Amino acid sequence: MDKVESFGGSSGSGAAIDTPIIASPASLRALDWFVFFLGDVRVGFGPFVSVYLTSVGWTQTDIGLVLTVGGLVALGGQMPGGAIVDVVRSERTAAAYAVAAVGVSALLLAIWPRLATVLTATVLYAGANCVLSPAIAAISLGLVGYGAMSERLARNARFASIGHALAAVGMGAIGYLVSTQFVFFLTAALTVPTLIALFQIRTSEIDPARAHGAVAVPHSGDRPISLISLLAIRPLLVLAAGVLLFHLANTPILPLIGGILASRFAIWATMIIASLVVASQLVIAAISPWIGRKAQMWGRRPLFLASFAVLAARAGLLAVVSDPYVMIVLQILDGVSAAIFATVVPLIVADITRGTGHFNLALGVVGTALGVGASISTLLAGYVSDRFGSETAFLALAATAAVAFVIMWIGIPETRGDALPVDA
Repeated sequence: MDKVESFGGSSGSGAAIDTPIIASPASLRALDWFVFFLGDVRVGFGPFVSVYLTSVGWTQTDIGLVLTVGGLVALGGQMPGGAIVDVVRSERTAAAYAVAAVGVSALLLAIWPRLATVLTATVLYAGANCVLSPAIAAISLGLVGYGAMSERLARNARFASIGHALAAVGMGAIGYLVSTQFVFFLTAALTVPTLIALFQIRTSEIDPARAHGAVAVPHSGDRPISLISLLAIRPLLVLAAGVLLFHLANTPILPLIGGILASRFAIWATMIIASLVVASQLVIAAISPWIGRKAQMWGRRPLFLASFAVLAARAGLLAVVSDPYVMIVLQILDGVSAAIFATVVPLIVADITRGTGHFNLALGVVGTALGVGASISTLLAGYVSDRFGSETAFLALAATAAVAFVIMWIGIPETRGDALPVDA
């Protein structure tokens, strides 16, 4: 088994002298609620943006421009966002500013839906999101340490999914009963309980060295590696390639399903799509704790590989399925692979960057790969679907996932360190 320390350049013994875990139940519960409310807040910036802007007279070209700008900022901001979290003294403060920026973005959208204002809000939200994801991971690692990180990440995934599902239903109802504009006022309001939960996490309980992937008391000769050396860590690059390929195969599936449903079941298409989203989130919430426990028992590699196998099976089955009820059942598989990714990918990053002091920057590297895969996938899949049909597009996505499985089987090592103490 590959040793974690060989990836990061830190001595094995240095890991054993991490400071003890001192996180209180109150801080851990506060992190639960922070992740839950943040899941609520993020829902407002999903498909509701397009619906709202359409309702106030925007053209699809202008909406596409705004979404493209936001996507580019999100893509380019992943590594800077991670680097910011690695540099700042307080991960909690960085998260607080990012949440506040999201609230401001929501208010700008609700009050002034003009091009310049909406572009500003979109850029602000995308930049804040680039900080929030690594900040949550850093706070989690700083609170619980490496030994409990798998279960903590799984718990984060569970609470985020519950928040996402509840908010999707609630905001959908509010948009229907009141107006889509009110969705963004509600999104801004939800940043208040989000910040309250965040500030219940005690900064004194977040180990600053461990939150950045550094050993608390390095041995003589231990030095943080350079950024160039970090980017040369082979397992990190293989992981980034795997994340890119996974999202290349996964991201277009729901839009393709939406197109099929719109053409075959126009009246019920929106409701079925909502059911697909909620089904996936409920599965993530249900199985994430199990994923976290098994990642610690079995290792990271088997579960990581399983996510590609599940994705390939789902895409392949969708090529021969047209019944919307069967599609909802197949969405269970999406929840399974998403739960694995939400838990295992940041866990692998934590493993391979231990001792480097650049955990959050490495998360940004992986996030950039995710963004690249997601950005180009819908265009490629849409082209294949238009030229050769949706069945061929689904088969191509299944083949992509299968090829990725083989590449990861060959290239990704097991990163769990059996020598790591339970409280490290």
